[in-house]
Amino acid sequence: MINKFKEKLSLVPELPGSYQMKDKDGIIIYVGKAKNLKRRLKSYFTRTVTGKTKVMVSNIDDFEYIVTTSELESLILEITLIKKYNPKYNVLLKDDKSYPYIEFITNPYPLLKISRNPKLKKNKNNLYGPFPNVGSAKRCVNMLNRIYPLRKCEKLKKQVCLYYHLGECLGYCEKNVDQDKLNQMIKEIKSFLNGDSEFLIERLHEKMNNASNSLNFEKALEYKQMIDDINITLKNQIIILNRDYNFDLFNCYQSNNYISITTFFIRSGTLFGREKKIINTLSDKEDALLEYIIKFYEKNIIPKEIIVPSFMDINLLANYLNTKVETREKGDIKKLIDLAEENSKIYLEEKEQTLTNNENKRMEAINDLKKLLKVDNVSRMESFDNSHLFGTYYVGGMVVFEDFVPKKDEYRKFKVESSVKDDLSAMKEVVYRRYYRLMMENAKLPDLIVVDGGELQVSVVKEIIDSLNLPINIIGLKKDDHHKTNSIIDKDLNTINIDSHSNLFLYLANIQEEVHRYAITYHRTIKNKGMLSSMLEMVPGIGDSRRKALLKEFSSLKKIKEASIEDLEKILPHDVAESLYNYFKENEK
Repeated sequence: MINKFKEKLSLVPELPGSYQMKDKDGIIIYVGKAKNLKRRLKSYFTRTVTGKTKVMVSNIDDFEYIVTTSELESLILEITLIKKYNPKYNVLLKDDKSYPYIEFITNPYPLLKISRNPKLKKNKNNLYGPFPNVGSAKRCVNMLNRIYPLRKCEKLKKQVCLYYHLGECLGYCEKNVDQDKLNQMIKEIKSFLNGDSEFLIERLHEKMNNASNSLNFEKALEYKQMIDDINITLKNQIIILNRDYNFDLFNCYQSNNYISITTFFIRSGTLFGREKKIINTLSDKEDALLEYIIKFYEKNIIPKEIIVPSFMDINLLANYLNTKVETREKGDIKKLIDLAEENSKIYLEEKEQTLTNNENKRMEAINDLKKLLKVDNVSRMESFDNSHLFGTYYVGGMVVFEDFVPKKDEYRKFKVESSVKDDLSAMKEVVYRRYYRLMMENAKLPDLIVVDGGELQVSVVKEIIDSLNLPINIIGLKKDDHHKTNSIIDKDLNTINIDSHSNLFLYLANIQEEVHRYAITYHRTIKNKGMLSSMLEMVPGIGDSRRKALLKEFSSLKKIKEASIEDLEKILPHDVAESLYNYFKENEK
């Protein structure tokens, strides 16, 4: 490899910048940054590499680089390019989940709720968290709702409901509420959410004893369970610093291609929560942790202070996040930094053997599939399945896997035209829409389409792919008479038997189960919204906003059904209005 790029490497400057690795098709497979471009690029082709790095290097056919004036500029450029090209071997800066927060709305009346999109909230002072475990956040909200008579409904109703009669709401919709009582309740809840649980535990102990003395043992047990919930949620966390100290702390441990990262969330001097994550990365320890922290705060609230280990460039991170970033060389916080590293090391040592075994099994399965299909690449796979209710309300689901790893942020749902009455027609429509759109957007195509079915399903998909003149391989997972997958059908309709105990079979079966689950879950979601919502949302082009606009304009399903295309066009574009009109006519037939 070094001989192949020797001349080009000699021209690379020793300056900061971003570099892009490309495969033989000119597709960017990895984007990185460097303080010294020449040194970093040369290292890929001169040092001994193993595992994922070895696979990536073997796929490099060319590289490019962009020189920047500073390391901060190269970091920003790296992030921008990763978002634009979504490279196969960049994992840290791709979309990830946001953590749940507890949102405490106090005006006009107190309401507690779980918030999943904290970055979108205007008033960040009302948010408490993050909670790495959503179950912990839900337990906390449910417990406070049982203890305090908070508002339970998002929008106030016209009259009091059952919660008022149970004593779990003050009847904010009808009753005059004592403002002093309200202020005291808000103060106590905020204090609890900031980590002070002692006063609440004392009050619950008092209520538990009173209920027990009154022989109301059922109520006493309820208070006992509330106390246990508090102990699970807050009490087990360690008090480490003074009450006013708030920050997030990160540290990591790296072994081979794996980096284990531990995050501590410190709120009011309390270890409010912790998160552990292991990532397979090509970056060194400093870059990997830097990228992880940046990705973390794309969907979570940036605190006033972040603590990192001493090997990190705190100025670079502080400038990018526009917040205070520090490290410590001694004292209690240094002990916390070391504790986070120790946690990371223990967690990785526990999981590394399993991760390595899984990685080897995946690589073995990929190589087996290449040999079976006689192709060079089967890395990116897309799989489709349909779901329906007695031949109506067809929907499609598509899942994406890379090297047998699910890419959940790339899953897609499809509403199928109302005229479709069978699985094969539904498959045709979904596959055509998917790949016609990728063609129009000049987007990345999969190496392989995996169909849940035999010859008929493969033939239908092949017909669409051939009509679009796309170079995509296709296989079907065929079931036997006992509805168990037992063979592969290739694009030429040849049957290839596979060992049901092989790694390849297990990974293909996993894709099959995942796409089936995804399609059924989408169908149930639509169905559970009710008949009116289901009928409207089954029409392509009608989402939540347009559904609400239709209901506001026509007030009932009956009137929407009776509306002409011209009437529907007051709310909808012509093609969507026409689809909705025809949908109702088809259903009437």
